[in-house]
Amino acid sequence: MNGTTRVRDFRLVPLALLVWATALLCVYAPGAAAWCTAVLVLAALTSFGALIASSRGQGGSRAGLPAVIAVTMAAAALSVVFATPARERAIELDGRNIEVRGTISSSSSTGSDGRAWFDAQTLAGTPAEGDVPAGAPVRIGVERVPGLELGAVIRVRGQAMATEAGERAALVVFGTDVEILRPAEGLFGIAAGVREDFVARALRLPEPGAGLLPGLAVGDTRAVSDELNEAMLLSGLSHLTAVSGANCAIVCGAVFWFVSICGGGRGLRVVLALGSLAAFVVLVTPEPSVIRASVMAGLAMMALLCGRPGAGVGVLCLAVVGILVADPWLATTPGFALSAAATAALIVLAPPLARGMARWMPPPIALALAIPLAAQLACGPIIALFSEQQSLIGIPANMLAEPAAPIATVVGLLACLAAPIPMLADLLAASAWLPAAWIATTAHVSAAVPGGIIAVVPGLLAASAVALLSTAVGIVLSVDGLARSQLIRGLSHATLVIAVALLGGRMLLGGPLAPLTVPGRWSIAACDVGQGDALLVRSQHQIALIDTGMEDEPIADCLNGLSISRIDLLVITHFDADHAGAAASLAGRIGTVLHGPVRTEEERRLLQALEVGGARVVEASAGMRGALGGARWEVLWPRAGSAAFPGGNDGSVVLEFSGGEVPRSLFLGDLGAQPQRMLAPELRGRYAVVKVAHHGSADQHPELYAQISPRVALYSAGINNSYGHPRREIIGVTEVSGAITLRTDLQGRILLAEENGELLAWTERVRDAADLDEPE
Repeated sequence: MNGTTRVRDFRLVPLALLVWATALLCVYAPGAAAWCTAVLVLAALTSFGALIASSRGQGGSRAGLPAVIAVTMAAAALSVVFATPARERAIELDGRNIEVRGTISSSSSTGSDGRAWFDAQTLAGTPAEGDVPAGAPVRIGVERVPGLELGAVIRVRGQAMATEAGERAALVVFGTDVEILRPAEGLFGIAAGVREDFVARALRLPEPGAGLLPGLAVGDTRAVSDELNEAMLLSGLSHLTAVSGANCAIVCGAVFWFVSICGGGRGLRVVLALGSLAAFVVLVTPEPSVIRASVMAGLAMMALLCGRPGAGVGVLCLAVVGILVADPWLATTPGFALSAAATAALIVLAPPLARGMARWMPPPIALALAIPLAAQLACGPIIALFSEQQSLIGIPANMLAEPAAPIATVVGLLACLAAPIPMLADLLAASAWLPAAWIATTAHVSAAVPGGIIAVVPGLLAASAVALLSTAVGIVLSVDGLARSQLIRGLSHATLVIAVALLGGRMLLGGPLAPLTVPGRWSIAACDVGQGDALLVRSQHQIALIDTGMEDEPIADCLNGLSISRIDLLVITHFDADHAGAAASLAGRIGTVLHGPVRTEEERRLLQALEVGGARVVEASAGMRGALGGARWEVLWPRAGSAAFPGGNDGSVVLEFSGGEVPRSLFLGDLGAQPQRMLAPELRGRYAVVKVAHHGSADQHPELYAQISPRVALYSAGINNSYGHPRREIIGVTEVSGAITLRTDLQGRILLAEENGELLAWTERVRDAADLDEPE
């Protein structure tokens, strides 16, 4: 009986994959959707004709499956056909200032720009600017105001921007003004009130855990701090703060178990579980991701009601097909792929893993370990397609945190239901706080584990490598299927040994052994931080850092690799993200901050954060001088009180360093051609090293480089960056002036030293310019 069930289950896999492929094709090429529909309808009619004409049951059965596949593929394509006219009319509003009336169709989240972002279905637009067709999906960002809840009707004025093909929203609206026309009513209004009450109750509890608790219980992540959100992401626990199939399964399982101990039959248990699931969906807002998770959990319960608990793969395939027919644009979202892969892994991979690990440990522990391991092995290759990092700490972090998640979810939901009795609700929220605090602490500790995260280049190559490792791990730990072949098990063991050796060597060389791989006498270092600047000057054990790059991890890797824990002088040449984006991560480790002109409140907040961390903050202007160990530094630009270049690239702080074993060097920030022209007459003599301005962009004053005749030209740029930096003509300018070209995009981290009048250079790697893509 079990064997038959498995065959039928797996026979639905081609159906799900073909419907998924059809949805992808149609949403990325909407013009082909009508043709796909016509062809698939014709194929379905042909298959049904063969089915009717068949006089044998066996032959009819063979003709029936292609007919069903063709019909469902046609249904997915037809959904795109019906939605395309409204989407195309909406896209025509690209770049216009519009007024939109719409119904909020998702929960709101705070974006990096501080706006509240949510999905909406449009109702109407301003006739003067062109109507936004009713039913067009849009993504709206506005300043947060009370009442932005699912089901509320709003009016938004702002600028529209068309999205790329495949995006769920046809338009993105950057709102300048928002008005709540009708607040959320009925069940949605009640649910919004319950959520707000629970969030307020949770936030009265201490951290860690207070901000995370609403996310665990009802999927409301507004109170999760940026620091905790980053830690959850790095430790592979971010799925716990999003309402997923796990939350739906917890709700269904808890109700099922409670009704069971009360003596209820299987039918009553499933009915009440499904009813509770529907109520849970309304409470957490029935947005697409929640509906997707609830549909999968609901179909699983229906399989149980029909007495087919083993038909897991078939249930998953039906869920995938139904969801994609209803909303084909979900086929393009990584979240949908991860959800389906994780569910499939729990059904197919977790049982053999548990049986295999039960050889060495008690079966309950083996099952508890197999569940997060299976999900991680299945999701890893998908994550590698689009993520620049892979978590090695994710599996143990999930094994520590996941047992606490059901407790926080169930007790948190009970606290929501107990809202009419404040004392009971407070007690339940406090009880749910403890597992939430455990999860938050696990996230922080896991994210801080050295070597727990490895950087990868996203794409098919990374996904293939991760898939190979995942397969090897699954075969080694399992006892079924391919694991029975001695040859395949041997190859899997060899693959894992090689991978562990490579990763272990990398962790050692990038961690405790990193200082042993670095020349000890360097005085200038250009860190490889991608498309950005981060340069170090060292004299008599004192350190100056000129800019930080955009991301925290690359500058942290560079400082750790050079055994730098304290920065005596941080120079923020200007506040563009590629120069100052990671500055906040260095708070508490800085002596003095020397910065360019301040233009925005955000820039002031960054300086305040550094000052709170103990730094002395000084605005730079030409003529300032100071010492760094035995070296001297001087600010050459910007000029004090000058209104001509109030900030940005042309207001960059330009410094000169010399003496104390530091070769005479000039750091030009992102200075453009005009201020370079004004600065040139003030430069005297030859420089050994110049950090070429603005990553080698075309906005340069060639005569300046000819005048200073550098021996080394440093270019700080990201590999294959979209700007085409550094420009070939600028490299030609510095080479004509006599400089040797050194580039972080080619050589990685670059170290320079001066010895007996000679410049010595060490590079992290050797790469030829022919390896780079041609700039467009």
